[in-house]
Amino acid sequence: MDPRPEASSDHAAVCRALIVDDEVVLTGIIASYLEREHYEVRVAHNGPDALAMAREYDPDVVVLDLALPGIDGLEVCRQLRTFSDAYVVMLTARDTETDTIVGLSIGADDYLTKPFSPRELLARIQAMLRRPRTPSGAGATEDAPARVFGAMRIDVLGRQVFIHDLPILLTRTEFDLLAALSARPGVVLSRRQLIETVWDEQWVGDEHLVDVHVGNLRRKLGDDAGKPRYVVTVRGVGYRMGTGR
Repeated sequence: MDPRPEASSDHAAVCRALIVDDEVVLTGIIASYLEREHYEVRVAHNGPDALAMAREYDPDVVVLDLALPGIDGLEVCRQLRTFSDAYVVMLTARDTETDTIVGLSIGADDYLTKPFSPRELLARIQAMLRRPRTPSGAGATEDAPARVFGAMRIDVLGRQVFIHDLPILLTRTEFDLLAALSARPGVVLSRRQLIETVWDEQWVGDEHLVDVHVGNLRRKLGDDAGKPRYVVTVRGVGYRMGTGR
């Protein structure tokens, strides 16, 4: 682990962070890094306490270990998504693709595999929290009309998606991906371009993270990957927005 961080001039805005891990020493180290950057921090060491604290505290970001006593991290994330749109960064000692895909599929936004640098975790959190709640970088303006693709209507300013006038519940990351693609209909965006738009241009990690989130987005939109209407794969390049028909 890194020593305590040096003071940074790039202080985060006052944001609430919930750290959930049964390793007391690790949570203390993570908390010290976040507090140094002026985050308000709460800590939980098991699943039930994490959910209770999330309801009471309403965090902006949750750092969530998968291996928890009481209720495991996957179930915590699943329940968390029923009442919170906080960003979720998963921590896992299991360096397997299955764990990562399952965690992302139930609503996590990013992941780190143990052991990791607290500085990297802090950078990931800061990158997520820099995202505007209304993605101005995705072509939104105050008088922007809804974006319509067949039966789907995207209200960028309201961060809402409707299909046949029925609301579709998306995570922040899923919505931001859809906003980025729909801002440039017909233009193919590479994984790297999507990461720079949705995550951060300095984000470092497995770019296939994008594929998992696109898969989740398609599932919620009822989009068939074999014959997609909304999110089209361009093999070897990336993704583009379809017409919806």
